[in-house]
Amino acid sequence: MSSPEAATARSGSAKSPGHRLDSFFKISERGSTLGRELRGGLVTFFTMAYIVVLNPLIIGTVKDGTGQYVGGGTDPVAAIAKVAVATALVAGVVTILMGVVANFPLALATGLGLNAFIAFSVATKMTWADAMGLVVIEGIIILVLVLTGFRRAVFEAVPLQLKIAISVGIGLFIAFIGVIDAGFVRRPAAAGGPPVELGVGGNLRGWPVLVFVVGLILVITLYARKVKGAILIGILAATVLAIVVEAIFDVGGRTNDNPGGWGLSVPKLPDNWFTKPNLDTIGEFNLFGSFDKVGVVSAVLLIFTLMLADFFDTMGTMTAIGAEAGLLDEDGTPPNAQRILIVDSIAAAAGGAASVSSNTSYIESASGVGEGARTGLASVVTGVCFLISMVVAPLVTLVPYEAATPALVLVGFLMMTQVKGIDFDDLEVAIPAFLTIILMPFTYSISAGIGAGFVSYVLLKVVRGKARQIHPLMWVVSGLFVIYFAIGPLGDWLT
Repeated sequence: MSSPEAATARSGSAKSPGHRLDSFFKISERGSTLGRELRGGLVTFFTMAYIVVLNPLIIGTVKDGTGQYVGGGTDPVAAIAKVAVATALVAGVVTILMGVVANFPLALATGLGLNAFIAFSVATKMTWADAMGLVVIEGIIILVLVLTGFRRAVFEAVPLQLKIAISVGIGLFIAFIGVIDAGFVRRPAAAGGPPVELGVGGNLRGWPVLVFVVGLILVITLYARKVKGAILIGILAATVLAIVVEAIFDVGGRTNDNPGGWGLSVPKLPDNWFTKPNLDTIGEFNLFGSFDKVGVVSAVLLIFTLMLADFFDTMGTMTAIGAEAGLLDEDGTPPNAQRILIVDSIAAAAGGAASVSSNTSYIESASGVGEGARTGLASVVTGVCFLISMVVAPLVTLVPYEAATPALVLVGFLMMTQVKGIDFDDLEVAIPAFLTIILMPFTYSISAGIGAGFVSYVLLKVVRGKARQIHPLMWVVSGLFVIYFAIGPLGDWLT
């Protein structure tokens, strides 16, 4: 007769792969299913896969201070190809790491904004390897702050209603990104007009915008009717429509001469379905070269700017994703917050080490959560898709902005609904929350919105005689944000 221990062992060994996945990722415990996690991971990939195309166009086409492109060459075409592969590789690895280590539905990739800042404001003063050394240092510093508990302590010091405002602001931000990337809303070509307008000259132009509108209507309709996989179905259907439209009308890419063209990638079947990855950029960084090129003071200011942006972008993003997924505790903290922050810090340094700029958490992950993702399995799916995209080119280029961005608009709405959790009768919270919400889309920066909210919160507490209610770390962080906002004038004064 077998022992109870042997019976238990046999029972455990008999568990199906699906059951083991459920147990490891806590899928059922979090109210999800294997199908939802798979769909959520795919949706997140399709809504952020543009970075594999866009990052090379930003950092692969800019010459550094020595007149060379990424990797030290003089050929921009070769640099673009190398950056694309490395971008997909790092995004895939760190996103899988987020899923396995932190069990959170959050994907990571090269940070937009930071990559442009590094390409146009940092690398032009030094070699690209020197600039990437700054990114590695910044990531290491943030990792130290996480391991010492400082980063999480700052997160927990933020009042709950400000955390809600961050989520709402990000919702408005990603909806704004959606309509901008789709060309539904644009910056006017003529000077002196409004900062943005509907389409071109106040009118919708081009077949791609029609694809966006059809995709948005489809996603909203399917979601309203509670169809499973509404967002994924919408993206795939809009992509098929985009391919058909391009095949019939030969729309082409969006340019000044062709304002009605596709925003980034042109959706057409490629001649070559596979590419051979080139990993030459891996390890191309010089840790302290920037200090010799621009001086210690300037290098430190650059590191501080990068660090503060990375530090608070992720804090806001993980709060928003956790809120949308219903995973936050009573203090507004997501599960495994420390692990999330550790992986994010490693990702920042990894991006620099691979010469593709700092990697950070992506707000587009909310689209996967909107599809039902609640665990790290969705991140693993997204990460695997990024790795596959290193060799299967069409996986990225077939889905244009116009087909993916309807998901961002719908998810932006879902995140905006959290605004009811803010007490707008309490000015000490309402004004900081308002500034946080509006400045994220208006400045195109999560960090700027968070900083304005923090500084105004401390200011209002002080002027109303309630300084003792301010958490000590809020004083510290608000002071750092004052320096952050003054970094431009301060840098000009020092130089």
